[in-house]
Amino acid sequence: MTAAMKVTVCESCALGRAGFEQDLAAAFAEAGLSAQVGGVECLSGCTRISAIAFRAPGKVAYLFGDLTALDLPDLVTFARAYQASPDGTFADARFLGGLRTKALARIPG
Repeated sequence: MTAAMKVTVCESCALGRAGFEQDLAAAFAEAGLSAQVGGVECLSGCTRISAIAFRAPGKVAYLFGDLTALDLPDLVTFARAYQASPDGTFADARFLGGLRTKALARIPG
């Protein structure tokens, strides 16, 4: 059984204020991904706004910033790989596309 993935959108940032949580949840559902998508007042990624965090029990957590609505397909690709990964790590990050340069942190689980 796959650990529950939580995805958190910064509600103080432009994407959060625009309701990106709903867009992300809908895209994940359409892709058959099981994720709890929610928001938090601030993810403290203010120097690289529009931040989103991914975490799951027993996995490393990721924080991305400088996101726009155009990153939605890459976020779905990442979520699919993250959910499938036993520990949340990846030998090769090229599949992340534009998200490779938008990773702010990888936090050990």
